[in-house]
Amino acid sequence: MEDAGIYAREFDALDTVIQLGVAGGKVIDVSFPERVADDAEGDHPLLDRIDDYLAGDEDHFDDVPVALTVPTEQRRVLDALRKLPYGETVAVDRVARLAGFDDEDDEEMRTVRSALRENPTPIFVPDHRVEGAGGATPPDVGKRLRAVER
Repeated sequence: MEDAGIYAREFDALDTVIQLGVAGGKVIDVSFPERVADDAEGDHPLLDRIDDYLAGDEDHFDDVPVALTVPTEQRRVLDALRKLPYGETVAVDRVARLAGFDDEDDEEMRTVRSALRENPTPIFVPDHRVEGAGGATPPDVGKRLRAVER
């Protein structure tokens, strides 16, 4: 993987741009800007993989190195989320249990929802697979990603 930089490409299947921030060979950020930034490179192996994924190739992205610079409890949630299988959609309470949280504890559920909302690397940490979570993936993009995985 490229060591560091900003990479972006417009994806017609999503009707949006996906931008990757990479540092030290790890993905540190995924965003969905309105347009490709002038300083972004368009060529990156992960952008090619996303293109193939959107064309129907099953890709779990579980081998993609990500750097999660989030609090420990949020990391537990995001690490559990990475293990959700391709094509599976779950409720927030299931993610909580997978991460070792009590899904009946309001404070712990706030932590889970916060982790999903603040997920720095959507797609590679697939918050689009969590129903009603209000994750970092924009709702229209999440809907399209779920459709791709069906």
